[in-house]
Amino acid sequence: MRTHVMELQDGDRLKTDVFNNAGLHVLPKGTSIHKEEIALLIRHSIDYVDIELREDGAVLSQLDRSDFQKLLKDNFDSTVKGYQSIFLEALTTGKFNQSMVDDKLKPMLEIIDQKKDVVSLLITFGEEDVNLYNHALQVGLLSYYIASWLGYSRDECYEISKAGCLHDIGKSKIRQELRNHNGPLNEAQLDEMRRHTRYGYEIIRDSMPDEVPALVALQHHEREDGTGFPQGLKAEEIHPYSKIVAVANMYVEMTAPDRLKGRPGLLAVLREVYELGFGELNEKVVQALVRHLLPHFVGKHARLSNGETAMIVWNNPSDYFRPLVKVNEQFLDLSVERQLTLEEIFM
Repeated sequence: MRTHVMELQDGDRLKTDVFNNAGLHVLPKGTSIHKEEIALLIRHSIDYVDIELREDGAVLSQLDRSDFQKLLKDNFDSTVKGYQSIFLEALTTGKFNQSMVDDKLKPMLEIIDQKKDVVSLLITFGEEDVNLYNHALQVGLLSYYIASWLGYSRDECYEISKAGCLHDIGKSKIRQELRNHNGPLNEAQLDEMRRHTRYGYEIIRDSMPDEVPALVALQHHEREDGTGFPQGLKAEEIHPYSKIVAVANMYVEMTAPDRLKGRPGLLAVLREVYELGFGELNEKVVQALVRHLLPHFVGKHARLSNGETAMIVWNNPSDYFRPLVKVNEQFLDLSVERQLTLEEIFM
């Protein structure tokens, strides 16, 4: 069971030997994990280890990939329907019942919390037809992962995830024909669409005592360099939760299919978001996304620029997007084979 070092529990036992990035043997297979071992792993900059199955996670962890995907999709569809009800309530009354958000979101997070293959999660959700409701849920779930990678507590991660799910609730006040509009918006349409951030702030403030989710709805289009909207805030003026949801929203938005170009690859989008981390998006949040998402690509299959299918074997810490791959029985180091690039990741 692949587990982040900050989520290890006292008494967990290593399923495999642990090596650091330099190839130094750090801990042997079978080691019982306690505070000292966790500290050692952190000192060696090791983020994930494989541990033996815990009893409480046995049933879910033993599901094969297809069964888990079905369970995930069923819960995702149910949660999307729940969010649709919340959206419609906001549309008709101008507010929503906060307990409905908790009732729908918590069961979904419990499932993904036990099966932390975020890439499978993104690929599974990426196969859905994108609409306002599943977009919002995808942003909320990815925000949850990013918050956990940044070291937020479990409760804080949940609050960030909930804020991510509600970030676009203000679109309930936007005309339906504009919400469903395909193609470029003119200046007047763009101005009206941008109002959803202020509408979202108002709806959430009328529905919940906590102002932070409302701030996230207001600020999720603000940018570190001051080029965002609605207030043109700069880095230090933007709430930390808003910075996380902004990155998740950008990533999910960029992976949505284009009517003419089709659906862009996860890796191509991750490269673009990585570049945005040097200006528009918060660098720390983007780095957390890239550094923690890429290890989940290990073991996945990918299409190379020459058309061949490869399996990703190892991530190169000095060049994130050029890992070691295996084609048939041949190993290729893409940091050396510069003429080849990864084009797409798939299950």
